[in-house]
Amino acid sequence: MDPLKLNKLDEAIISSPLGAIQVLGDENGVQSILFLEDAKPFTEDIPKSLSIAVQELTDYFTKKTKDFTFKLNPQGTEFQQKVWQQLCTIPFSKTSSYLDMAKALGDPKVIRAAASANGKNPISIVIPCHRVIGSDGSMTGYAGGIWRKEWLLNHESAVTQGTLF
Repeated sequence: MDPLKLNKLDEAIISSPLGAIQVLGDENGVQSILFLEDAKPFTEDIPKSLSIAVQELTDYFTKKTKDFTFKLNPQGTEFQQKVWQQLCTIPFSKTSSYLDMAKALGDPKVIRAAASANGKNPISIVIPCHRVIGSDGSMTGYAGGIWRKEWLLNHESAVTQGTLF
């Protein structure tokens, strides 16, 4: 293994309807997919380790797919990993509440910890933290901004006319 490559992740900056997205990862999987607020040039030559992720994200935004098959490698605590795995069980076009998540994790008392771990999700869209809403159906915080959360939920909605929020 090249010692200069050690701990260096491949990067791709791609365009989306929600603005620029940074994809970071390597041969072990994608470590993060984050929305960028500051302008950065888009990547012309996508690294091989990220090519499937970039293609599937592009297909997601054009409604050609709703499934992601590329390998994930998010970095976090054991509890965060459990929460992120739980997020992946929320079906496409469905939502869940923080309380439902805490119950699914085995303890309704961990609702705040689950919400905190949800907010630290490093792989936007694919680990679908945008599908978690308040118990009363209200829109709640989203690291990428509430407007992006609303867009994603509307994008995934089976209803094609109007919007959900």
